[in-house]
Amino acid sequence: MTALLLLLAAPAVLACAYLLGLTLLSAPLPVPAGRARTLRFDVVVPAHNEAAGIARTVTSALRLDWPTDRFRVLVVADNCDDATADAARAAGATVLVRTDPARRGKGYALAHAFAASATDAWADALLVIDADSEISANLLAACAARLGDGAAAVQVHYGVLNPMAAWRTRLITIAKGAFHILRSRARERLGVSAGIRGNGWCITHELLHRVPFRSYSLAEDLEYGIALGLAGVRVHYADEAHANGEMVTRAAAAGTQRRRWERGRFGLIRAQALPLLRAGLTRPSAICLDLACDLLVLPLSYVVLNVLALAGLALLLQWFGHPAAAWLSLSLVCALSLALYVLRGWQLSGVGWRGLLDLAAAPFYLAWKLAVMLRPGGSSWVRTERERP
Repeated sequence: MTALLLLLAAPAVLACAYLLGLTLLSAPLPVPAGRARTLRFDVVVPAHNEAAGIARTVTSALRLDWPTDRFRVLVVADNCDDATADAARAAGATVLVRTDPARRGKGYALAHAFAASATDAWADALLVIDADSEISANLLAACAARLGDGAAAVQVHYGVLNPMAAWRTRLITIAKGAFHILRSRARERLGVSAGIRGNGWCITHELLHRVPFRSYSLAEDLEYGIALGLAGVRVHYADEAHANGEMVTRAAAAGTQRRRWERGRFGLIRAQALPLLRAGLTRPSAICLDLACDLLVLPLSYVVLNVLALAGLALLLQWFGHPAAAWLSLSLVCALSLALYVLRGWQLSGVGWRGLLDLAAAPFYLAWKLAVMLRPGGSSWVRTERERP
């Protein structure tokens, strides 16, 4: 029983200590001074069958507060069988049509756009946004400020476009408040990499040439952020800008999306955790060590289950007369650390008291998520069903 308690306690304590440390470092970050608006950007939008909503995203991108002759919007219509290309072109984007049924996925679409941009040799840097997003007007200015200070890769806040649509989207917004804002602020304050979160990330062509984009997994964003970390490059975080993506409310569509995200993450844990730990400890590299911690700390629902299992076993032993008060106290400290992390995520999310009340539905969300992860599917890039254009 002692061995089993240790087996449960070790990952719970390490994960909760890491999350508590980040929570304590999540105060607002200073905003760097603006720079001369001389940099040229290609805003890349990978899209697969997004005809219904691509015009909204392109329109949002064209409203960026940046000289209009110093950025372009490039939409990659990737293996589409709808009118995505025509809709994007009509909205004012430059369209790259890619057809390759054997190599499907967001990673391939991004690689195609990056290669086209490099061939043109026009842009200094690239900005990636999802096809279901609206972005803040200051996004290029925020990235340019970091690039001007010596950064080569930047991630802005990846938020939720429709937080008040349903209890599910409010919980996702709280989760993003913790996973994106809280963690990214703390990692920026520590001088390590914020990582790449898939939506709203910027990279210079110089860095792209030095660390080529060859990330084609289901979690291509995390994969490339790890590749940058292994190359000694940290991704800076721009707290004052955002790219907000639409989150689905219906369980079926949300389940497909969740399986794709988390299976991609678990695949990366198997492939990259040991190389990151090795690099972090032998170089040594704080960037790689933190990326390993970020990867190995599983999504919050799994950490919660870990703490509950530890508490449940300790209670069971106590019930049958075996001394387990220390283990029970340890599980309580872990639970309090998670509560502080979640409450800080709620505070940063901006969903107000309604979101706090929705946290009562978290056990149902946890049960749904576990059921979703046990189902097959979620291994390819398919368009997530939207509630609205």
